[in-house]
Amino acid sequence: MSGLTSAEGLDAPKARGFRRRVTALSGMGLFLDGFDLTVIAAAGFLIIAHFQLSGGLLGLVNASALIGMFFGSLFVGRLTDKIGRRKMYFFDLIGFVVFALLTAIAQETWQLIVARILLGVCIGADYAISATLTSEFGGKSDRGRLVVSMSALSNFGNVIAYVVAIIFIPTGPDAWRWMLLVGAVIALGSAFLRRSIPESPRWLIQQGRTEEAAKIMRDITGEELSTAPEAAPIAKLPWRALFSKRYARSTFFVCAFWFLFGVAYYGISLFSPEIVATFAGSSTVLTFIGSGSIAVLGIVGVLIGFSLVDRWGRRKNIILGFSVMLVALLILTLMGGKAPLPVVIILVGVTIMGSQAGPGTLNLLYPTELFPTGLRASAVGFGTAISRIGSILGVLVFPTLVAAWGLGNALWLFVTVAALGLIVSIWLAPETKGRSLEETSGDQVVASGMKFGLDTKHDTARTN
Repeated sequence: MSGLTSAEGLDAPKARGFRRRVTALSGMGLFLDGFDLTVIAAAGFLIIAHFQLSGGLLGLVNASALIGMFFGSLFVGRLTDKIGRRKMYFFDLIGFVVFALLTAIAQETWQLIVARILLGVCIGADYAISATLTSEFGGKSDRGRLVVSMSALSNFGNVIAYVVAIIFIPTGPDAWRWMLLVGAVIALGSAFLRRSIPESPRWLIQQGRTEEAAKIMRDITGEELSTAPEAAPIAKLPWRALFSKRYARSTFFVCAFWFLFGVAYYGISLFSPEIVATFAGSSTVLTFIGSGSIAVLGIVGVLIGFSLVDRWGRRKNIILGFSVMLVALLILTLMGGKAPLPVVIILVGVTIMGSQAGPGTLNLLYPTELFPTGLRASAVGFGTAISRIGSILGVLVFPTLVAAWGLGNALWLFVTVAALGLIVSIWLAPETKGRSLEETSGDQVVASGMKFGLDTKHDTARTN
């Protein structure tokens, strides 16, 4: 009888194209995340005028998707571990289509907010679904680059949002509707393409569906793989295992650095048009160009992370990222509100670049590597949910601080956050490069007489 021994077979040459396809389609969810979260900021000027919004309501509109992301990531992550990756992978993007469309046709402020919250639920869900599926299909030699490249598409979505804004501004006061509608069109095409992706073999084996897993692996790798003679089935881990002695340190680390990244990144990026406008005067186009330039530097940061994550390692990347953020923000803050516009764009852009070179590209990778198959999507989802709390705080608290203290003083919030992120990373960040998921998570992935890439003596105590 032939079967399956290890997911390391995904490193086979025939599987390379498949891994890239999974990554690209998963990345489209992250692209839509970047697009949908940024386009609302780019459309903010028009939305304020259309709905006659106060500053508080604008903050709620900007934060509404982040609120939805909290609930989507928290609950759908666990659901993905229970019912499988593939079903959620497709239907989640259908939600993108529906709720992006509803935001575009909203007639009242409350309709816009509710639709954005529901869209956020889908965005948060896709973090857990796509990162988990991509990581589980990835080979140990390139898993880091594959997951990191998804973040590049998120930043690309940021840039495209500003390009779309510039294109549609001449259409008049309803330009914001067309800008939001673009997200629905992209999501529809991505959902159609996602139908071709099979279920994760790792998840199937955990469920005891080893024949299905073996067939998928043979289709992907083109190889017949041998079975282990006997092995005990893997124990099902409850959600509370995230806080057990075995995983509490990893859970705290993932949540802490992701929370701090969320405060700084979303607080700065979603309000970068307002920050740039402070120095750009009344030119809307110049404001969008400056904000778009900042987003481009975010892509540069992802490319740096992409090039280093599987060579230099995860730990050095995250420490470097928070260090760059801290230095750039400290310089900008000490200059107060007196910095010339080009310097502001460079320093804010370098901050975003550092965030994406480090924590912004590792926030999806670390939780997929540090937790076992039965908890992987739950861990990504829980980390995302905690990070959304940070994101919401950054979005809602920062403009309040600017109004009360001025921009220069308010930036001290982000300096403090970057410093804390650096401390947490130096203290807790592990190195996981070049190791299989079974090695990094201590996962005994065995089921129905089939061994899946792990010494059966490795972690028996934990699964009992």
